[in-house]
Amino acid sequence: MALLKVKFNQKKRVKLAQGLWLMNWFSVFAGILVFSMGLFLKIELRKRSEVMDNSESHFVPNSLILMGILSCAFNGFAGKICYDSLDPAKFAKWKPLLKPYLALCCVFNMLIFFVALICFLMRGSLDSTLAQGLKNGMKFYRDTDTPGRCFMKKTIDMLQIEFKCCGNNGYKDWFEIQWISNRYLDFSSKEVKDRIKSNVDGRYLVDGVPFSCCNPSSPRPCIQYQVTNNSAHYSYDYQTEELNLWRRGCREALLNYYSGMMSSMGAVILLVWLFEMSVMVGLRLLHTSLESIANPEDPECESEGWVLENSLKDTFKSALENLKKLGKFNQVEAGAEGAEGEEGGKTPAITTVS
Repeated sequence: MALLKVKFNQKKRVKLAQGLWLMNWFSVFAGILVFSMGLFLKIELRKRSEVMDNSESHFVPNSLILMGILSCAFNGFAGKICYDSLDPAKFAKWKPLLKPYLALCCVFNMLIFFVALICFLMRGSLDSTLAQGLKNGMKFYRDTDTPGRCFMKKTIDMLQIEFKCCGNNGYKDWFEIQWISNRYLDFSSKEVKDRIKSNVDGRYLVDGVPFSCCNPSSPRPCIQYQVTNNSAHYSYDYQTEELNLWRRGCREALLNYYSGMMSSMGAVILLVWLFEMSVMVGLRLLHTSLESIANPEDPECESEGWVLENSLKDTFKSALENLKKLGKFNQVEAGAEGAEGEEGGKTPAITTVS
């Protein structure tokens, strides 16, 4: 029994073709939207590529850009087929291409669904990328005189100001690295010497943070140095008082920003996928309804359209059998080639008569 079997007359076939033509052009605009989202996400990721450890995060925008281009191409082609289906003479040239085209549409829709899932599942990969990238970026914060790294201070400061964050996981991350360049340290000072000597790696570590960690909404002037020293500040207790520094780490801030963006894009891609699936089903119905016309010379006659010629279960069984036959055929061919190789390797015996 055919799946989604529908009876069509000439009027219904024309309406289906016109409706599909319109839906395909809507899908072209949807493809442009997907392409634009991928381009926007790529630009946003490139803005902060200095604090990302690798290029794996660009897989999602690159996939969206590719899906957008393919969507425009596939749906533009399908729109032309639907338009020509109103004229039997024009439609005849498309008939041999429809089955391969529908098979490609199935693969394309599976890819769209896969990209939508990736948009929701990229959070873990993005988390590790940001964690390592921010850690490296903070190490290079002080290298304002080093070629190739002199921009890192500005990048980190602008990032912390824009996203209202501090450090990788929090403001205490700055206590573990030397973020002040040696150029600005007075090595004749006893305090500087003592701090460097007290550190195994010879680094100048302080319980302070860059200015960009300060919260301008705080009524108290920013305490960015000697953060953990209560006696250094009047009426201050860093363990109980609300610090005038951003509490949230930049990894969490960026992760929430990008994953929220990708989740929204994933939802849009799922809607596009549902729309593409409905277009593909409609095109299959149009294809089968035109093929099943009993008398091609009489376009007014009724016909039947379906999505699958047999039930879903029978179609699945048939596909499995075809795969098994294909596997057996390959095995037979491989065996025949092996036998030919063995025969060719044998050297005929030569007898000599004295």
